[in-house]
Amino acid sequence: MLRTDHGEDHSGPLRRPAMVNIQALIDDAKCFETVRAMRWPDGVRCTGCHSAEVTRDGRDDTQPERQRYKCHGCGRRFDDLTDTVFAGHHQPLRVWILCLYFMGLNLSNEQIARELGIDPDDAQVMASQLREGIVARKPEVQLSGEVECDEVYVVAGHKGHPAAVAKKGGLAGAGG
Repeated sequence: MLRTDHGEDHSGPLRRPAMVNIQALIDDAKCFETVRAMRWPDGVRCTGCHSAEVTRDGRDDTQPERQRYKCHGCGRRFDDLTDTVFAGHHQPLRVWILCLYFMGLNLSNEQIARELGIDPDDAQVMASQLREGIVARKPEVQLSGEVECDEVYVVAGHKGHPAAVAKKGGLAGAGG
């Protein structure tokens, strides 16, 4: 039995809020705008020759929010998702964006599938491709200037193979 500070009785079953279809809250147009803004912060560039001389060339028939382009430099036609991890899949962009969001919340692939109402195998494939895409875009680490190292782990030798250790750098304490 639940009571308020005033002694009123609020017994009875606790009501859970109704499940919300999260996909209905995500706007396709906003997803495409976000992809464009993140992909081309300084304006659309050709995915082939990287020319900035690009014009809009209509919209996709199945996804009207998906803009097509034509490059005047090389003549290539492309769209918002060309050469991205989102291209060439049957799931709408909003599902990919939500999958990425749920991955950031550390949900399992099974939980993601349940939340998005998709097959668990599809969620697995999507999560794998998103991870691969993130890793592929990660810039290579380059050290410069003075680099410090606090701890070092030195392998003392190859267990059972003292000759291999002797060949690599001599025995410890031997010679000067």
